[in-house]
Amino acid sequence: MVMPGRRLKTERNGRGFTLVEVMIAGVILAIGMTSLLTLTSRALSMQRRGEQKIIAAALLDEILGSVLTEGPQDFERIQSTSGPCDAPFEDWDFEVDIESAVGSDPFKVLATVIAPNGSSYECATLIAPKLGEEPDPDRAPIEPIDREGRWLEMEDEL
Repeated sequence: MVMPGRRLKTERNGRGFTLVEVMIAGVILAIGMTSLLTLTSRALSMQRRGEQKIIAAALLDEILGSVLTEGPQDFERIQSTSGPCDAPFEDWDFEVDIESAVGSDPFKVLATVIAPNGSSYECATLIAPKLGEEPDPDRAPIEPIDREGRWLEMEDEL
């Protein structure tokens, strides 16, 4: 025989235990969601910084390539050494500092780009002067290159 009083006591204990379980599950869920949101915001921040570094590296490569192409002696005369970058990066600024060299010693070149948020990226290198060349030499090969013939030879070898 089941006593009605005992049954009520068991149901009340079960209800209280379920409430505690739900509260603990809610706390665990809240901690998990907070962790997830924190990781997501960090990942987005790191992605933005990575994109910015890639753009800075590309701009620095372009600037140093121009110094190499024009020659460190003539670069300051031909190009601007500071100012905004070309489109689509007009919100980025650049600066080039070229230290003079003596004779055939290399020039010390420091290129700096500044991101819209104020972050600065630098790259320093040594660039040899152009010696004994015309200002704009003709860089065509001495004899014409038969690209089709080379391609056919490569196909025949395979």
